[in-house]
Amino acid sequence: MKRSAVRPSPLFLGLLAATVAGGALTLLEGDVAVISGTILFVLAGWAVTLCLHEFGHAAVAYKGGDFSVRDKGYLTLDIRRYTDPVLSIVLPLVLLVIGGLPLPGGAVWINHYALRSKKVESFVSLAGPLANLLAGIVLIWIVALTSPPFALGPAISYLALLQVLAFVLNILPVPGLDGWGVWEPFMPPKAQQFGAKVRPWAPLVLFAVLISFPVASGMLWSAATSLFELLGGDQFSAGYGLSNFLFWR
Repeated sequence: MKRSAVRPSPLFLGLLAATVAGGALTLLEGDVAVISGTILFVLAGWAVTLCLHEFGHAAVAYKGGDFSVRDKGYLTLDIRRYTDPVLSIVLPLVLLVIGGLPLPGGAVWINHYALRSKKVESFVSLAGPLANLLAGIVLIWIVALTSPPFALGPAISYLALLQVLAFVLNILPVPGLDGWGVWEPFMPPKAQQFGAKVRPWAPLVLFAVLISFPVASGMLWSAATSLFELLGGDQFSAGYGLSNFLFWR
């Protein structure tokens, strides 16, 4: 990829700054500072990783032959480029605040006909969840290696857990999610046609099930927590961060 093709937008840098500001707030004394700092850190940090997720799709597509992603601004990490700002950005953030479930946010439109092979097409889908997983690993090891003070460590741990949860959720082989896209290029035509028909509403059904049935969401959280701990995450620290983020519960 040409270096000039990647141009981090001022808005993305602003989200990074907001994340840092939230982390700094957690270092101050008082519950108000800790809670508000945790909320700002997690929400801004989640928006940052949403950009990284979509950038992952676009960067692999660009390398794989779809140069239109550069013209669409997907390589700028500008959150406004990733579809509708309300449905794709604001709504997932609101649901994250309400229920602690990181629903997939934005999306990039890829010209699959321009991609060089089925393997490239598959990896384009995989790149987004891998970006979440990598972000989670980095955050986990920041906590493990630096032992951040006071409430900052729990805030980082909770954001790391959300990244792992986002990976587990997105990798499910459900039409409309990245997990389906990983396997779709190698599926028979009938399966691809089925996926195309149900893609608009299949994720909504999945999310309705997760929200309505505690057993289903519990299984998802259990899988994510197990992977989180396997990667070195501190479940107790993440739980403290969760309690600060959802302070009204």
